[in-house]
Amino acid sequence: MAYRDAQAAYRRLLAMAQRQGSYITARQARKAGFGYSHLAYHVGAGNIERAGHGLYRLPEVPRSLHDQLVRLVLWSRGRDDRPQAVVSHDTALALHELSDALPTRVHLSVPPGFRKRAPRGCMLHPARLADDDTEPWEGLRVTAPLRTLVDLADEGRFGREQLGRAVEDALARGLLRRGQLEAALREPGAPSTRARLGEALPARR
Repeated sequence: MAYRDAQAAYRRLLAMAQRQGSYITARQARKAGFGYSHLAYHVGAGNIERAGHGLYRLPEVPRSLHDQLVRLVLWSRGRDDRPQAVVSHDTALALHELSDALPTRVHLSVPPGFRKRAPRGCMLHPARLADDDTEPWEGLRVTAPLRTLVDLADEGRFGREQLGRAVEDALARGLLRRGQLEAALREPGAPSTRARLGEALPARR
């Protein structure tokens, strides 16, 4: 590879890494123009770090504040090299700052039929998510506030008071509208989920 071509390829790698919390995949490197031999050379030179199976990190790009989440989402990538996991449930609630509780495990929603085994400290939730159920968040995707609250109501692990505070905070900060939550109550689903959401919705003043 000519020097200028190598420089251009490395700049493409940097751009990818900046969007993904400093990480790149081997397939992304190939698309950028870096073959295995180039990766191996730069790993040996210390310019690139090996971070997992088919995963590399560029040290000159700062890590994300949510480095563990970025790595787990990239771990979930399928044969097409696209991440399949979305940060959800308790972990999404913490990212949206709708709870002061610190989750003891990382919660990820994955497509039904996802075959990888969850790493230690991670809980996987099979789910079909629509486009508007998720939103981008610093190199990964997270369930939107409404979907997060619906998921937590569906599981029933959060008490009425804790779920109610999260709903009130989301409404007060404009993360969702009351009409959205009321529409969710009319959606078909488990009666217990609708009941918990209804109890969490503050009365009109």
